[in-house]
Amino acid sequence: MLPSRPLLHAAVFALAVLQAFASKTFIAAVYEHAVILPDDTDEPVSPDEALALMNKNMDVLEGAIKEAAQQGAHIIVTPEDGIYGWRFTRETIYPYLEDIPDPVVNWIPCTDPTRFAPTPVQERLSCMARNNSIYVVANIGDKKLCNSSDPSCPSDGRYQYNTDIVFDPEGKLVARYHKYNLFRRETQFNYPKEPEVVTFETPFGKFGIFTCFDILFREPAVVLVSELQVDTVLFPTAWMNVLPFLTAVEFHSAWAMAMGVNLLSANTHNIDLAMTGDGLFTPEGPAAYHYDSETEEGRLLLAELSTRPRLSPTYHPAVNWSSYATSIKKFPGEKDTFLGAVRRDIFTFSELRRKAGNYTVCQGDLCCHLVYRMSNKSKDEVYVLGAFDGLHGSLIKYHWQICTLLKCKSTDLNTCGQPVEMAQTKFEMFSLSGTFGTSYVFPEVLYSGVELAPGEFEVLRDGRLKSKHGTSKPLLTATLFGRLYEKDLPHPLRTSP
Repeated sequence: MLPSRPLLHAAVFALAVLQAFASKTFIAAVYEHAVILPDDTDEPVSPDEALALMNKNMDVLEGAIKEAAQQGAHIIVTPEDGIYGWRFTRETIYPYLEDIPDPVVNWIPCTDPTRFAPTPVQERLSCMARNNSIYVVANIGDKKLCNSSDPSCPSDGRYQYNTDIVFDPEGKLVARYHKYNLFRRETQFNYPKEPEVVTFETPFGKFGIFTCFDILFREPAVVLVSELQVDTVLFPTAWMNVLPFLTAVEFHSAWAMAMGVNLLSANTHNIDLAMTGDGLFTPEGPAAYHYDSETEEGRLLLAELSTRPRLSPTYHPAVNWSSYATSIKKFPGEKDTFLGAVRRDIFTFSELRRKAGNYTVCQGDLCCHLVYRMSNKSKDEVYVLGAFDGLHGSLIKYHWQICTLLKCKSTDLNTCGQPVEMAQTKFEMFSLSGTFGTSYVFPEVLYSGVELAPGEFEVLRDGRLKSKHGTSKPLLTATLFGRLYEKDLPHPLRTSP
């Protein structure tokens, strides 16, 4: 007699769990999805029309999930806004939302679809996980009704949240996270009353989850890693790339290295909005990443990662980010400096006039120190050392300290800080450091063509970002990107909903 399908599924799942527990690694996947967007409309569509659009996107995601599972992946992360896009007002997004219960209810939507009905999106995602025996991470919208007994209930009688959900290989809902740091355009959603820190245990480590803009703030990002000690962070995002410091692959890779965790970053793909760049990032650098600003296709990435990166013999020791820079006895600032804008931030720059040298630039409480030697400086290219110490942002203001070696867009110094993607100059060596007032500093090295430099630089315990054997490709930027969370201004939009 053949075993029943539920018993067979349980046996397969139990075997997979035992294998995962016995392994020190697991296979992770992320999918960069070219989202099928709804038509612009001022009026809400019907629930059937909304579901039809979401099913088109889920058809694509299901194909990626099946392929990842066939290649042995234990978990796959899909992007923020990956099921319905972002062209919404508060009213027009409502037909796309579902009521997502707290995971404590112990619910498998695939086998019990009517328990919290109507939940067709959760049911389908649950079945994708169950049918492929894989953890599935997705981003959808949650709705919660409220009434006048709740003094902060919105006038339309509901809360709406940008929400990540996770289903385990049995299809059970195991995590739900409401995005806390909404981007300024996300007026269709409410802010949670309190920041959520969501973790869950897997056979391959302790996982945490947050969304996109959250990564730039202490809550929940730093809390998950520094206080709750997660091993891996799941990161659905819709990241609009901003050179020279905030392209998805450079900042997300730097964040994983500085925080000492795995980061599974899944981005949406829309070249008109400069959305591209996802990856599987580790404390040692990117295990796999993808950046494509030319084509319209999505991309599946897989890589084998350590289950407990903190236990790795190659795990980086703690860094004192200001140790070297503050130990320099003579730390004179360059006399020949000028101001330049990186978007709205006014940096203090000094041009690197020689092929080799030792430069210092200061702004506020931050002094940046650079030792370098160029190997083939192009006559048509200008590089500068820059420092910024202050608040960033027009509406939501948060404090950055940045030391950067960067290529200017042209030989006109007024272009220093403007986006540039191509370079010709290589460096035989560079060493960058700064008198940072924070322990949260993210090291970035970006090559021509918006390419990362895995294995070609290191961070010394005294806070120096240093090339190992020179740059193998022309350099766009080498940056130490610091965050002083304690100096952030109160969020002007985050009020109790």
